[in-house]
Amino acid sequence: MSDDKAIARLIEIMARLRDPERGCPWDLEQTFASIAPYTIEEAYEVADAIERGDLGDLREELGDLLLQVVFHSRMAQERGAFDFDDVANAISDKMIRRHPHVFGDADYGDGDAKDAVWESLKAQERAAKGAHRAGVLDDVPAAMPALLRAVKLTKRAARVGFDWPDFGTVFAKLREEMAELEVEIEAGELDKARAEFGDILFVCANLARKLDIDPEDALRSTNAKFIRRFGYVERELAARGKRPEESTLDEMDALWDEAKGLERG
Repeated sequence: MSDDKAIARLIEIMARLRDPERGCPWDLEQTFASIAPYTIEEAYEVADAIERGDLGDLREELGDLLLQVVFHSRMAQERGAFDFDDVANAISDKMIRRHPHVFGDADYGDGDAKDAVWESLKAQERAAKGAHRAGVLDDVPAAMPALLRAVKLTKRAARVGFDWPDFGTVFAKLREEMAELEVEIEAGELDKARAEFGDILFVCANLARKLDIDPEDALRSTNAKFIRRFGYVERELAARGKRPEESTLDEMDALWDEAKGLERG
């Protein structure tokens, strides 16, 4: 059960921290822009706790993320724009509006029909925001991680029919972009190589979308795997009285293969 007193307590703490006379100097000098990086960081820390399966850390990180919502809401309240209750009510209204099959009498049948209605409702909400956001891609946040934004952009474009028809065409495009990158590297055209590398990542984001894979999540898993395996290499070298920089690539590759073999059982 939720505890309204717990939320009220947190809101009051933030109000005290932002009190012009008795508040914290650091909290008082913050703005939406200065706090935004912390908001993003806390969201990543929530994802990290989930990735590690650490529910104790997850509870703490969710609290840190909730603090960000309360912080932004307090600053908006000070400007007379909105407060925490407005934020909570807005998302509650949105969830009810987007789930008429749960909170109303609608019956969509299969998952595809539900997805279609969900996207239609979101499109109506975007249109209601005004003509300045009338374009298909206009309200995809620029501050999103680039890979996730690429997925979102191509998902939006795909809804109106601008999409590769199958995996084969995506792989063909990926091979084309790889070849173009190789040409620019061989020619020493590093600025052009940068552009071609971006094209490759964009195609990979498209592939992730078609496979229904979160590319950020997939890369986080690969990063964790790399850390795990390289840690094995370091430990095995240490047992031999050596450090990586004192070892050959062949030695490290052999230990890397051992780590892979152990993980595969």
